[in-house]
Amino acid sequence: MPDAQELESYIRRKFAENVGFTEEELFSEDLTLSALITRSERMTNSVDLMEAFARTSNGLRKDYGLRVRLPALSLDTPVSKVLAVFMGEVTNPERKSA
Repeated sequence: MPDAQELESYIRRKFAENVGFTEEELFSEDLTLSALITRSERMTNSVDLMEAFARTSNGLRKDYGLRVRLPALSLDTPVSKVLAVFMGEVTNPERKSA
């Protein structure tokens, strides 16, 4: 099992890739999900955002065998909170894939 720092780095990198930002751009300003959609050239609405979450989750399953179930997040949620939710899921021992 990878340590929490490795998982956080992976999530930050993959999510940034999936929304079309560098990690620095995405996390330095702690953008809200709404601002993220507005600024991203890859996203036009919340469905695109959900797909970015799904691609990040699928990467975690494929690369680490971890299942992630994200709750509904409002568009005023900052990306730091999204990262915290992802981390809560991947460090939950019940989230190992079969």
